[in-house]
Amino acid sequence: MKRLLAIVFSLAAIGSPAYAHQPVMDMAPRWSGGYGFQLRYQEFGSDQLLDGSTEIPNPLGLERDVSVTWLEGVYTFKPSIRATFKLPYVDQQRVKAINGVGVHQSTSGLGDLVLGLPLKRYKNHGRVTQNWGLTPSIRIPTGESSGDFPIDDGSWDFGLSASYAWENPKVYQLYELFYWKQGQGRNGVRSGDTVGLDLNAGIHPWHSNESNSGMFLIWDVSAWHSDSPSGNNLTIASGGTRVLTGPVVVFYRENFMARVEFKIPAYERVDGVGLSVGNTLWVAFGAAF
Repeated sequence: MKRLLAIVFSLAAIGSPAYAHQPVMDMAPRWSGGYGFQLRYQEFGSDQLLDGSTEIPNPLGLERDVSVTWLEGVYTFKPSIRATFKLPYVDQQRVKAINGVGVHQSTSGLGDLVLGLPLKRYKNHGRVTQNWGLTPSIRIPTGESSGDFPIDDGSWDFGLSASYAWENPKVYQLYELFYWKQGQGRNGVRSGDTVGLDLNAGIHPWHSNESNSGMFLIWDVSAWHSDSPSGNNLTIASGGTRVLTGPVVVFYRENFMARVEFKIPAYERVDGVGLSVGNTLWVAFGAAF
């Protein structure tokens, strides 16, 4: 039962941007020698054109649609030390303004591999568990970085996140602050550094001891700021500040989990003129052993 709760509490904690969190899913497995995998599907896009935070006309029909399938895994050496990987497959398309004309572009392929080393410190008080976390990460340029619409910019990037989580059998909370330092990419391109905060709070309204199954209801708020890219950037990276929020529903049975999350932009301010991130859908399945 303790292993199951570790998996379920952690499942609710994944938000945007995707690089902030760790499988499976942020906490599980908590036992020495444990391992797990998760498959996540992410979809977002918009044709809403912004000048700063103001929507403006879009006569060229500029738009962007991106779907990403993530394969992720974790191995727990002991509860306080883990190793994780996250490998995305990206399918993206857009209409971009080129010489005053809206031009359709599309590409697909593997994105950059992300490796992390989550470090945790746990404290138990009766039925209450809390933990502090620190996670250094590295993003390796395995994605396509050439062409008119590259998936990534070809840089080595470094991330660091600090988190705090509090839980009991009925309530869950997670607060995570993260930062990504972007390296120099191909042809002098450098995507902007990113700093962000992710907040999760939820309840555990139903659990069946007989089937070892149940449900969680979570509300998620994700906020981040990215500096503007430098050089001739051709990826979807853009500068600005964004806040997305929405519900998360989690179902679990034994060591297997499913999650659905939907977020809408609550606030966006882009640097210059750019497209809204748009609504974001996540669907995930995971297991820990």
